[in-house]
Amino acid sequence: MSEAAKPAASVPTSHRVRLHGQDRSPRGPLLRRADRPLAHPLRYRQRPHAPELIRAFGILKKAAALVNQDLGKLPHEKCSLIMQAADEVIEGKLTEHFPLRVWQTGSGTQTNMNVNEVISNRAIEIAGGELGSKKPIHPNDDVNMSQSSNDTFPAAMHIAAATETARRLLPALKNLRDALDGKAREFADIVKIGRTHLQDATPLTLGQEFSGYVNLLERDGGRIAVALDGLYDLAIGAPPSHRPQRHPEFAERAARKISESPASLSAHIPTNSPRSPPR
Repeated sequence: MSEAAKPAASVPTSHRVRLHGQDRSPRGPLLRRADRPLAHPLRYRQRPHAPELIRAFGILKKAAALVNQDLGKLPHEKCSLIMQAADEVIEGKLTEHFPLRVWQTGSGTQTNMNVNEVISNRAIEIAGGELGSKKPIHPNDDVNMSQSSNDTFPAAMHIAAATETARRLLPALKNLRDALDGKAREFADIVKIGRTHLQDATPLTLGQEFSGYVNLLERDGGRIAVALDGLYDLAIGAPPSHRPQRHPEFAERAARKISESPASLSAHIPTNSPRSPPR
């Protein structure tokens, strides 16, 4: 038997009888239904989703719970429990309970299920209930209320990409641009020979050369800003064919709630707006 085909013996399993037969699937204590893909050894050896995506899912689920509460669809007690569990997801405290690998259906169904079940079971723990009982928090009826994997997964990807671009990439780009600009000023009086087709050409200063790097980074920042603007569109708000009980105001309210979240993009936009190149 090849190394890749050997089962992961050290991984805890759950034994269940399903309508289509029995199976043994690796799982963690907060993951119950969405763990079936882990029974496939090749898939289990792949890398799981990036923590930034899981964090974005926590932001999304918390916002959805708040909106459903505001719309009178989710009781305050349930919303509070979901929010507490979602906060732990956002803070990275439950990372070990998200083992599913990136290989899955195009809609991201099993990852959405993974998030729903972890938040549900953690909320049940907080409430002093029994894991897997779905009481008082049901993973689908409560955590996934008014949502579908077809909208939550792309929305989470947009949240993660936009947040990390604003929080990490653009500030790093600005720091590099500023450092090179400082060198351009420092080297302003150092004259060097220009080169064209491997031959000596018109002299220029080393500062002028570095100013070219600065200009390129400024233009790159502008291009990133254009791409970032497109990430602000969120797919959240499942179509009626998936969630007929969704309130007509859910989508717009959820997007607004996500944008207002201190854990999401709005808290990490650098001083220079990502819609314009670094200055």
